[in-house]
Amino acid sequence: MSKGLPPKDSDFSAWYNAIVSKADLAEHGPVKGTMVIKPYGFQLWDNIKEIFDKMIKATGHTNAYFPLFIPKSYLAQEAEHVDGFAKECAVVTHTRLKADPEKGIIVDPESKLEEEVIVRPTSETIIWAMYKKWIQSYRDLPILINQWANVVRWEMRTRLFLRTSEFLWQEGHTAHATAEEAQKETLDILELYRQLAEDYLAMPVLTGFKSEAEKFAGANKTYCIEAMMGDKKALQAGTSHNLGQNFAKAFDVRFQTKENTEAFVYATSWGVSTRLVGAVIMAHGDDKGLRLPPKIAPIQVVIIPIARDEAQAEMVKKYLQPVRDSFEEKGIRYHEDWTDRSPGFKFNEWEMKGVPLRLEVGPRDVENNKAVLARRDNGDKNIVSLEEAKESIPNLLEEIQEGLFSQALQFQKDNTHTVETYDEFKAQIKKGGFVRCGWDGSPETETAIKNDTKATIRCIPLDENPLELTCIYSGKPALHEVIYAKAY
Repeated sequence: MSKGLPPKDSDFSAWYNAIVSKADLAEHGPVKGTMVIKPYGFQLWDNIKEIFDKMIKATGHTNAYFPLFIPKSYLAQEAEHVDGFAKECAVVTHTRLKADPEKGIIVDPESKLEEEVIVRPTSETIIWAMYKKWIQSYRDLPILINQWANVVRWEMRTRLFLRTSEFLWQEGHTAHATAEEAQKETLDILELYRQLAEDYLAMPVLTGFKSEAEKFAGANKTYCIEAMMGDKKALQAGTSHNLGQNFAKAFDVRFQTKENTEAFVYATSWGVSTRLVGAVIMAHGDDKGLRLPPKIAPIQVVIIPIARDEAQAEMVKKYLQPVRDSFEEKGIRYHEDWTDRSPGFKFNEWEMKGVPLRLEVGPRDVENNKAVLARRDNGDKNIVSLEEAKESIPNLLEEIQEGLFSQALQFQKDNTHTVETYDEFKAQIKKGGFVRCGWDGSPETETAIKNDTKATIRCIPLDENPLELTCIYSGKPALHEVIYAKAY
């Protein structure tokens, strides 16, 4: 362990909270449930954001921005949607405050709004009100818009990054002429989310679709990526929704087809959030702190110079110049820690922050044309020449990226189980991990299992094979093969 972290294996929740604090990622805001994302944590989110932004722009999507405030009447137009968010909505009722001699600052009762305003929990309603203005003909379609924004969902139980009352995310909202186009968009985005998680966050995921009980309010079908965290719980890491014509009908968004007939538009929406930062912590962290995949790490290499006086410091700085030049040329993100703290303190701090590689250089290394290169992922530490360090670091960063993914994938495989009886199911759910089994498709069965075990259907995997399976609970022929787990 490092810096007094609680042990990961025995107190995962305390371990997680301690890493968020000690790695300087975030802290609680003054309003309960809110989060201050500190610079190092925001750099991590910013890198994820930049990667995904390039991915969606490469597939023809463009960014726009829609208002934070939504008229309450808009939510009422899609009944299932509003019902799904009603308990989480923050509502603005007045426009100003005033000073009261006896009570201090109070809401000015004369400023009551004629129509109350909802603080954006998600943007489907306001966006579809706009799309009604923008869409008249098939020539106006498709619309492929994404928005990077904050949303507010009034959560009762919060945890930094994983579940907060306000969080950052992207939300894509697309409009299409046909059901086939909308379905293709939904699955294309799901694939982009899989690539983001696996190729950049080094986090293996299962892809599938949600049961009716677990799908997004107002969607025809919700697809998702599900990841396994270090405590064997599931985390929903991204969702892509086929909304069918539900919002088009609610907001009366019709278009003139090529055949000169009138039809409702087909829609999708999709999103990932700052929850991905929490996922990276829980999927890769250890008892020393974060272990960041190099592709998203704010700092890929930290240089720790060791010098006792100004003369030694100048000698080390000069010696390191070729390394800096090499890093600049190759686009490697690096940081030199010239603070006056001890080398041991610096080693612990940058291990906690999960920097993939550490390069240590002192006066003796300069004399011998050497450096010490330490890997964060497996703790390997080697004495190398400066030339070796320059040449090997790009390959080492790739190795670390692939190694973190391989470890996480093996962990997922080792903790994914099949069972034959409900007693075995309950025993396995208690131990943790994913349970792959048959489900008869009945909402009653799903509810009974959830009430009995607190486990939910995380997804119906795209590669499901329910043939010859029976429902783990009812014993009836399985309609679907599903993934069950306890989840965040």
